[in-house]
Amino acid sequence: MKKILVTGSLGQIGSELTLRLRELYGEKNVLATDIRHVDGNPVVENGLFDTLDVLDGEKLQKLVNDYHIDTIIHLAALLSATAEKKPLLAWNLNMGGLVNALEVARNSNAQFFTPSSIGAFGLSTPKDNTPQDTIQRPNTMYGVTKVSAELLCDYYFAKFGVDTRGVRFPGLISYKTLPGGGTTDYAVDIYYEALKNKKYTSYIAQGTYMDMMYIPDAIDSIIKLMEADSLRLKHRNAFNITAMSFEPEEIAASIRKFIPEFTMDYQVDPVRQQIADSWPNSIDATAAKEEWDFNPRYDLDRMTKSMLENLAEKLDIPFGEPILV
Repeated sequence: MKKILVTGSLGQIGSELTLRLRELYGEKNVLATDIRHVDGNPVVENGLFDTLDVLDGEKLQKLVNDYHIDTIIHLAALLSATAEKKPLLAWNLNMGGLVNALEVARNSNAQFFTPSSIGAFGLSTPKDNTPQDTIQRPNTMYGVTKVSAELLCDYYFAKFGVDTRGVRFPGLISYKTLPGGGTTDYAVDIYYEALKNKKYTSYIAQGTYMDMMYIPDAIDSIIKLMEADSLRLKHRNAFNITAMSFEPEEIAASIRKFIPEFTMDYQVDPVRQQIADSWPNSIDATAAKEEWDFNPRYDLDRMTKSMLENLAEKLDIPFGEPILV
């Protein structure tokens, strides 16, 4: 990667990825784009930025031409819970934006990355240690767009030779950006509430396991895959990756090692619970490990410690030493 364009750069992944890319490749070599302009945001203020609706393929092509872009990282999309509330918008944005970005990559001979998700699986997918290659019959619009995106990226590689790459992200947890409408957002919300109120009401039911990853590992995985030797990649797109799998009681127990008085109860959201029930309990990331040396650094307790320490500083809330690390 030399000249990089990021769509959806103000989202959860984009906000942190853009800043990391600028550290590695230089501020003048990373163009951040988003449909909105947020004054004061470091992504906007500390490097190249332009507003972009990814449904405007002509402007996307112009930006790639003007800035001599050789790598497109396409993140703009509606997430799972929001997509289920607005399915037509999700289809139009997630697929229309992707087609535009892939066409620009084809026209410009640019390397291309877009993320898939564990949402691409469904009720008929094996729930435990879900294989890299398996049946995918999602029952949500988000999942339908993700499976379609995986197939389309494979098509553009096979048909046109576009260097497409991607991962299936689990739930992502970050202290820097607020949740953006995903089913796994409870695993971010819970840390805020633990610090502010010492209690949390979970909209995901007890015993519901989902794969998760701390955002630093997610950012590292994108960069590592994009820098990987193309000849090693047998799958190229939609690599299973994960760092941990837990249910609400386990993340609560981890928080109690640092905040012993923390309590949690449940008020299950039927829409998000139905989505969560269609996803795997745990997935097999062997292909990613073998083909480009994927290796996450954070487990649940290490992530919890980092989240609470950084959120306490962000929210200006006193935070003491852990009971157990």
